[in-house]
Amino acid sequence: MQLPIDIDSVKGFLAADEGEALFRYASEVAPLGPCLEVGSYCGKSTVYLGQACREFGSQLYAVDHHRGSEEHQQGEEYHDPSLFDAEHQQMDSFRAFRNTLRRADLESFVVPVVSDSATAAKYWSTPLAMVFIDGGHSMEAAMADYRSWAGHIRQGGILAIHDLFPDPAAGGQAPITIYRLALASGLYSEIEVVNTLGLLRRIG
Repeated sequence: MQLPIDIDSVKGFLAADEGEALFRYASEVAPLGPCLEVGSYCGKSTVYLGQACREFGSQLYAVDHHRGSEEHQQGEEYHDPSLFDAEHQQMDSFRAFRNTLRRADLESFVVPVVSDSATAAKYWSTPLAMVFIDGGHSMEAAMADYRSWAGHIRQGGILAIHDLFPDPAAGGQAPITIYRLALASGLYSEIEVVNTLGLLRRIG
């Protein structure tokens, strides 16, 4: 795997082994159709997925409203002052995200969709080869992401969900809840869990 930029120069919370797994599975399914991620932030996961799409003839749709999740807001644990738009008093990661795409030369392979998940999915009709969910971690946000996109994955495609914490003391439970819902649906089989990244294959 050869990334186009130093991945450590991109803000984000994706571990290297998780990013490598995203690249590996996106590379496998990219010939089946486009991929989509929910929750781009500054573009760390986008580089892994976008590079796989570039190398294997596909395209990545990157869905994010770029106003940050709950934990990114002022006064919260993961607030980054450099991403705060003082004029409008809102967090805004879109400029940093676009800069990442430019530096990585991925602008022709990644389509930014600046929207909340449910709005972006409302009239979506294109079957997807892979969906990576790493959006808001409230139960409401995670459920919206899952309900909006899981049904659009084609048979043989991949559903990847970030921040799985079986122990509630280690992290929020919304991502692992939707992961378990996907398994319980009978439409997905478990491939593997890499660090906190769960990977499922659409079988039904």
